[in-house]
Amino acid sequence: MSRLIREGQFIDDCWRWLDADEAPAPAPGERLILPSAVWQAHRPGLDAARTGVWLAPDDDLAPLLPWLATIPLIAIRFPVFTDGRGYSLARLLRGRHGYAGELRAVGDVLRDQLYFLQRAGFDSFALRADQPAEEALAAFRDYRWAPFSRG
Repeated sequence: MSRLIREGQFIDDCWRWLDADEAPAPAPGERLILPSAVWQAHRPGLDAARTGVWLAPDDDLAPLLPWLATIPLIAIRFPVFTDGRGYSLARLLRGRHGYAGELRAVGDVLRDQLYFLQRAGFDSFALRADQPAEEALAAFRDYRWAPFSRG
């Protein structure tokens, strides 16, 4: 079981990630994260409470929108840390579409991005394997946000 950061602490990840070529056949009680296209194709037969969706940076949000209230977890994959499209997807999901479930950053996620990912709306983070886990939580204290003052 992998570990991730959620609500300011490390927790065990209780979700199993499926790639596009895997069929969604969960064991009893198992939670799955499916690629958006697989989720769309199998949605009617899935246990909504135990099925999350993962998005690539170029995936379309439109097919998910009618179902956002029933999706407990959306993971946005960062193929490389320099690809900022995941931030935009997070802002759209949280701000424009009111998504209230868990929003997870996965893939090439670095410690130095955590504060900014949180500001964009992410609330859980699967760090890249080479990132120092013991230092990761400090990333949320690296910056203090203050609105610009006029003066």
